[in-house]
Amino acid sequence: MGVSDVDTGVQVGAEPPASNGKTFFGQPRQLANIFGVEAWERFSFYGMQGILLLYLFYPASQGGLGLPKDTATGIVGAYGGAVYLSTILGAWLADRILGSERVLFFSAVLIMFGHIALALIPGGAGVAVGLICIAIGSGGLKANATSIVGTLYSADDPRRDAGFSLFYLGINLGAFIGPLLTGLAQTTLGFHYGFGLAAIGMAIGLIQYSIGRKNLPKIASIVPNPLPASRRSRAIIIGIIAVLVVIVAVLTGLLNINNLVTVVIAVTLIAAIAYFAVILRSKRITKTERSRVLAFIPLFITSVAFWSLYQQQFTVVTLYSNSQLNRDLFGWQMPVSWVQSINPIFVIILSGVFAAIWTKLGKRQPVTPLKFAGGAIVMGIAFLLFIPFANGGAASTPLLALVGILLVFTIAELLISPVGLSISTKLAPEVYRTQMVALFFLSVALGTAISGQLASFYDPNNQVPYFGILGAIAIVVGLLLAVITPFVRRLMAGVR
Repeated sequence: MGVSDVDTGVQVGAEPPASNGKTFFGQPRQLANIFGVEAWERFSFYGMQGILLLYLFYPASQGGLGLPKDTATGIVGAYGGAVYLSTILGAWLADRILGSERVLFFSAVLIMFGHIALALIPGGAGVAVGLICIAIGSGGLKANATSIVGTLYSADDPRRDAGFSLFYLGINLGAFIGPLLTGLAQTTLGFHYGFGLAAIGMAIGLIQYSIGRKNLPKIASIVPNPLPASRRSRAIIIGIIAVLVVIVAVLTGLLNINNLVTVVIAVTLIAAIAYFAVILRSKRITKTERSRVLAFIPLFITSVAFWSLYQQQFTVVTLYSNSQLNRDLFGWQMPVSWVQSINPIFVIILSGVFAAIWTKLGKRQPVTPLKFAGGAIVMGIAFLLFIPFANGGAASTPLLALVGILLVFTIAELLISPVGLSISTKLAPEVYRTQMVALFFLSVALGTAISGQLASFYDPNNQVPYFGILGAIAIVVGLLLAVITPFVRRLMAGVR
């Protein structure tokens, strides 16, 4: 489901494991281990997220916390943004201190504890502890799972692309099944059973990963750029200060659930600007590389606009489905969270279709800025498609209609999500490859946090302005990028 599941760049395995005749669908058998832990992690991640918003705003009589809807959507948006912010921390820890394999393992443990906290600790305390653990853990796992898959292959291994396709299938299988089972547990037993099921799923993934982790190639445990011992104490002090600042902000009321999403937006924006400034001012990059970084700026802005709408699947679309979607299936009420399983099905089906289209077109395929522009425009159209069903009463929107709208969501996603990761590596200066991938993830973080803020303006009794204005803005952003594409292409200096 989206870039949230494509993850970071690929590390080429300098020392791929020797084959002993055993394979996983023709791939290195160690892929089964990473496939499994990622599938179970996505099961827990999307399973929990499918019921999170409902838990926050449902009244206590229905097992929820009874928070105002705008506060609840803000928390979900801030949490989603924090997940992508944490990928930067996860990548840094892997590159400088622990190596990818250890970061992945400890991240999985942290995720499991986060789901346990949501399941066992009542009220706001459980939400705070659980979401912090899951956000940091998911960022660490996201930043390293794909990198470890890359270590299983040599650079010229013909199985490489098929292996990553299989890995991507595991991701979306987990994302598909998770909301189905946690939603069923939530509607029949209660929210905490749904969170508990997510914890069990992550525990299963962690156990199977622990059993097989010793068979992973040694390069997965190597720290590629170790932090010098003389600088470790400074890093620890900075980390402690950062934690203390957050604690003081919470205790003094400067940081609270009402302004959390605003703070995440501000922090992400500052981080993105700082990243661009550091790269563009660097004396280690060439004139051509600097031009390509400048070309990435309009793509970054378009990506933010796209994700600020796309990620509303977990806020506004959930609210809409709860109040207005006809969820009757032959006399049985489908859980609201099952809506979150629609997108992964389309991703599984359409990923291969898009790959085949781009392969068939070859050099005749649209250049990256036009793909981004198309993604933003299609996403805007998806929001406009809500308008014919706007302001309807309870159960007024046919399920098939929402399925169609989410199909359009997926088409937009596939024009931006995998393309964005690819272009971030192509436009990256040689000495800033990882940072450029981090910049793309910051665009996702910023868009996700903004999606939570935007949801506070959603009025279920007057939906046309919301869907109409946001849809139109996305279309305008896409059209503007299409118009300036010739200029952007010149800045890209030969990169398509």
